[in-house]
Amino acid sequence: LQLKALPLQSARVETAKSHDFSEDAEKAKSVDALFAWAPATGECYVTCFHPHPDLTLALMDIEEIAKVIGEWSRLTSQCAERGFQWIQIFENRGEIVGCSNPHPHCQVWASDFIPTRALRSDLGQHDYFRQQKRPLLLDYVAREVAAKERIVVSNSDWVVLVPWWASWPFESMILPRKRHVGRLDELSPEECSTLADAMSKILVAYDNLFETSFPYSFGWYQTPLQRHEKAVYWQLHGIYLPPLLRSATVKKHMVGYELLAELQRDLTQEKAADLLRQAAAKKHYLKRAC
Repeated sequence: LQLKALPLQSARVETAKSHDFSEDAEKAKSVDALFAWAPATGECYVTCFHPHPDLTLALMDIEEIAKVIGEWSRLTSQCAERGFQWIQIFENRGEIVGCSNPHPHCQVWASDFIPTRALRSDLGQHDYFRQQKRPLLLDYVAREVAAKERIVVSNSDWVVLVPWWASWPFESMILPRKRHVGRLDELSPEECSTLADAMSKILVAYDNLFETSFPYSFGWYQTPLQRHEKAVYWQLHGIYLPPLLRSATVKKHMVGYELLAELQRDLTQEKAADLLRQAAAKKHYLKRAC
C-alpha cells in the first residue's frame, strides 16, 4: 500500500486513501456453478488517530476520541453517498495481531458488496425482527443490563459487555443502550461524547488487566449502506477481539478442537467481565505515577 503523507496537528484526525481496487476488478461474473465468483470494487483508507506516534486511544482524552468517532461518521456518510454497499471500520492493535505500523490508526474498507460475516449478522437480525417486531440487539442489551453480570462499562447511552457467545477470553461488545441506531452518522454530538467515554473506559480496562498495551482487533458493524431506510432491524455495534489469555505474553491459540470443531471458553464470560470491571475502576497504569 502507498499512503499519502498528510500534515498532522494536535488532536487532529487525518484520513488518506491507501488503495482503490476498482480498476483491478474483472467485469464479468463466473458462470461456473462450482467455482463461483463475482467482481468486487471498493476503496481503502487509513485514518491516523493522533499526531503523537505512541498515543493510543486508551491514552487519549474523551474529546480526542470523539474526534475519531466524528471522522468515522463522516466516512460512513461519504461512502453511503458514493453508492458503496458496506463500510468496514477496523483497528488492529499490536504486533501479536499482525499490526506492522505502531502509529495508532485504523483502516476503512468500502466495498460494493456485503461481506460474508456481515451478511450473516444481517440475516440473523432480520429474522429476529420479523418474528418479534423489535431489533434483536436492542432486546439483547436490555436483558444484559437487567442481569448485570456480564456488563463491564455503562453510561446513559452505551453499554460495553462480554457477550453471552464470546469465544475470545476478554472479548467485548459495545452497543447503544436505549434506542435504535443503525449507523455512526446517526449519533448526536452528546452520543458521540458518551461513546468516547465508554470506549475510553473499556480500553483502559484492557491495558490495566495485564499492565500492557493490550492487543486486539476491533471493528464496527453498521447498517448496510444502501439499506439504511429499510433496515429498521439492524443495530449498530462494535466488537473487541483481544487474543491475550493469562498475561501480557500468553495468548489464546485458536487451534485443534476449537479450530476444527467447537469453540471453548478458558474462563466464563462472567469471570472475564468481573476482571475487566475491576481493571476499569482504576486509573490507567501508565498515568498512576503522574
